Amino acid sequence: MRKAPFPSTLNRRRALGLIAVTAGGSALVPVQLFAKQASPQASSLLLPEAGVCSITPETTEGPYYFDPELERSEITEGREGVGLTVRLQIVDEACNPIEGARVDLWHCDATGHYSGYPGQGDNRDVDTSGEKFLRGWQRADTAGIATFQTIYPGWYRGRTTHIHFKAFPEEGRAMTGQMFFPDDLSEQIFSTRAPYNQRGGQRDTMNADDGILRRAGSGVQSTVREAASAYEALMIVAVRRAG
Repeated sequence: MRKAPFPSTLNRRRALGLIAVTAGGSALVPVQLFAKQASPQASSLLLPEAGVCSITPETTEGPYYFDPELERSEITEGREGVGLTVRLQIVDEACNPIEGARVDLWHCDATGHYSGYPGQGDNRDVDTSGEKFLRGWQRADTAGIATFQTIYPGWYRGRTTHIHFKAFPEEGRAMTGQMFFPDDLSEQIFSTRAPYNQRGGQRDTMNADDGILRRAGSGVQSTVREAASAYEALMIVAVRRAG
């Protein structure tokens, strides 16, 4: 498989923290500390500034998961929003990339709606049954990286801004996680950019109020890079191999 291109230095225009944690409560170790326990070869393959390389705890998949049976990296299906590239690097407990691991990604659109379900929205009157926007899966490349082209997720009542993912290190095994975004960046986008600023209602849940994020306990920051009008979110997902 072709290794996805990845810049080795931070964009100098702006670097913003992305809370990259999953529920479960275990402490996460920064890459620069954990890498001392990994082989030099494994350490050299890790995404720079991408957060953690310690076993990633599980979290709930939520009520809106289904397998769209779509192997694709571009998942927007024309949904409007601020461009976002998500790169998830799947590694084992020794920080070795897992080539070929399957990664599923799904999240809500700029107005807080998921594809494929009825009864959404503030008035529970939005039905997206039969649609598959903002969903897809990819195989990790030789560096363990799965890349998705999507949009910055919106919000809906009771949850802070987040993206869901599943990582399948091998057939029959899966772990489920979520990644969270800094409130200041979310608020800036939601208040100034269309279509985020065109929706009704009032955002009621920030990071500090989100039950899933709160139960996750201590976490570390990964990286959001800004490039022109788009962003890039990076996260290392460490899973145990079977055996």
